[in-house]
Amino acid sequence: MSVPEAASADRLRRIIALIRKETRQILRDPSTVIIAIVLPLTLLFLFGYGVSFDARRIEIGLVIEDPTPETGSFTASLTNSSLFAARTARDRRNFESDLVAGRIDGIVVLGSAFSAQGARGDRAPIQVIVDGSDPNKATLVRNYLQGAWGNWLIQEAITRGERMTFPISVEPRVWFNPEIASHHYLVPGSIAIILMLIGALLTALVIAREWERGTMEALLATPVGIIDLLAGKLIPYFVLGMITMALATGTALFLFGVPFRGSFSVLALMTAVFLTTALAQGLLISTLARNQLVAAQSTLISAFLPSFFLSGFVFEIAGMPLPLRIISYAVPARYFVSGLQTLFLAGDVWSVIWPNLAGMAVIAVVYITLTAVKTKTRLD
Repeated sequence: MSVPEAASADRLRRIIALIRKETRQILRDPSTVIIAIVLPLTLLFLFGYGVSFDARRIEIGLVIEDPTPETGSFTASLTNSSLFAARTARDRRNFESDLVAGRIDGIVVLGSAFSAQGARGDRAPIQVIVDGSDPNKATLVRNYLQGAWGNWLIQEAITRGERMTFPISVEPRVWFNPEIASHHYLVPGSIAIILMLIGALLTALVIAREWERGTMEALLATPVGIIDLLAGKLIPYFVLGMITMALATGTALFLFGVPFRGSFSVLALMTAVFLTTALAQGLLISTLARNQLVAAQSTLISAFLPSFFLSGFVFEIAGMPLPLRIISYAVPARYFVSGLQTLFLAGDVWSVIWPNLAGMAVIAVVYITLTAVKTKTRLD
C-alpha cells in the first residue's frame, strides 16, 4: 500500500471512530432524542393547528332596524353559513361594547329604509363596522361579508325570476392551492423553520459540550485533523436530522393532509443541502461559544428568529424594506421555505428549485469554511 493510500485509510478509520463515538453519545443522551424527535413534532403540531389565516367562525352582530321579509332572508343567509355566527338586535348600541371588547368581529347594519329602497330600485346599502385595531382580521371580515352580500343578491334575483347582468364577469381560478387553505403552505414553511432550529441546536451543543466536559483535550491529543473532526461531528447529526425530516413530512402528509406534488428524491436532495447548512451553522456557534448555555441562546437568536421573520414563512419578503430584503438572502430558511412550498404544492419546478439549492449550497460552504478556520486543534 502506498503512502497516500495508507494516509487515506487512516483518515477513514479516524472518521469512523469519531462517528461511532458521537453516535454512542447521541444514544446515551436523552436530551438529544427530545431535541430531534419530540421538539420538532410538538412545534409542528403548534404551527399546524395554532397558526391559520383561514376564517372558521366569524362572530357578527346583525342590526335590523325595520324587520321585513328581505331582511329576514339576508339574516337566514348569514345564520345558515358555516362562516358566520350572527346575533340580531334592533339597535347598534347593543353590540358596540361587544365589538370594543373583542367579543364579536363586526357589526352589520340594515337601515330602516333598506327594504323600501330596494323595492324602488334604489341603492340599498348595508353598513359594516369592524375593529381596525387588527387590520388583517378587519379586512378578512369585510371581504367575507362582501362575498356573503353578493351571494344573497344573486339568490334573491333567482328567487324573483330576474336575471342579474354585470358588465364584467370574473371567474377566479386558483392554481396549486385551490382550497385556499392556509395550512397547505404554512405547514411546509414550518417544517423549514423547525429543521433549521433543530439542526443548528443539535450541533451547537456538541463542541461546546466537549470543551465543558474536558473531552476536547483528549481529542486534541489524537492525530485527528480539522476535516476528521468536522465529519465525525456532522455525519451522525445529519442522519438524525434526515430522520426528523421524514417524521415531519409524514406528519404533514397524513395528519394535516397537505398535498405533495413533487418527488421525494428532490425533497431528500434539498433537505440534505439545507441540513448541512443548519448543522454547519450550529458547529460554528459552538466553536465560538465553548459554553452550552451561550451556544443555545446564540442559536435561538441567529437561527430561529431570522428564519421565522425573514424567510417568507409568515411575512412576505417582497413587502419588507430594502435592507431586510438584502439581509434575507443570507438566511438559509428563505431558500428552503420556497423550495418546500414549491415541492408540496406545485411539484418539481426546477426554475425555482435550482436557485434555492444554489443559495443554500453557497451558505453551507461559507459556514463550513468559517468553522474549519475557527476550530483550534491545540490548546491555548
